[in-house]
Amino acid sequence: MFESLQLLWIETPGRGLSLLAGLVSTIQIAVGAYALGLIIGLFGALGKINGPAPLKWLLEIYTTLIRAVPELVLILLLYYAGTAALNNMLESFGYETANISGLVAGILVLGFVQGAYSTEVIRAAMLAVPKGQVEAAQAFGMSRRQSVLRILIPAMIPFALPGLSNLWLIVTKDTALLAVVGFFELATTVRESAASTQKYLLFYLAAAAIYLTLTLVSNVIFRRIENRYRRGQAAV
Repeated sequence: MFESLQLLWIETPGRGLSLLAGLVSTIQIAVGAYALGLIIGLFGALGKINGPAPLKWLLEIYTTLIRAVPELVLILLLYYAGTAALNNMLESFGYETANISGLVAGILVLGFVQGAYSTEVIRAAMLAVPKGQVEAAQAFGMSRRQSVLRILIPAMIPFALPGLSNLWLIVTKDTALLAVVGFFELATTVRESAASTQKYLLFYLAAAAIYLTLTLVSNVIFRRIENRYRRGQAAV
């Protein structure tokens, strides 16, 4: 038993350093994809609420399709089809084909998927803010842009945080799906370590413990953020 646990150490012959590198890569992809998804979600929500009819239709198609198709299929489709489309476009303009790194590709693919879910979460949170707050801001002379930045977005954050925290946990686990296209992250390193040592149970239990720890730490962080934004509000 002790000899098996040595395989998790950082020193050779342990694989702890590889697992740590995989975890760092997973966090990088998750943070990048989550941030990209929030940006898409914010503008998508504003477009769905206040945008012109054609933009609302496009956003409705986007959110419906992304939420209807399984993430694994989307990852395969966006990675291979998206890369091919980009290179074909570059070649048509006389440029060399692009060699997109796994980190950037993973962020773009998962961020695009996250954006659809973030759009609906943020849209629902914005609609939960009483209209009177925005109307009062405009009555005091604020422009639409100022009322959105100073009133609507800060007021909707407490309503959005529960859903956004769930999306963060989802994207940390969705990074494991990137292993199917060869991205370097935690699931890939765990699979390779388990295959090379034949200690499948050990390494997959270690991976489960790492993901659980990441979830618990994330819950604490989001709980503190939510408590900060809910200060002064009546307890539910």
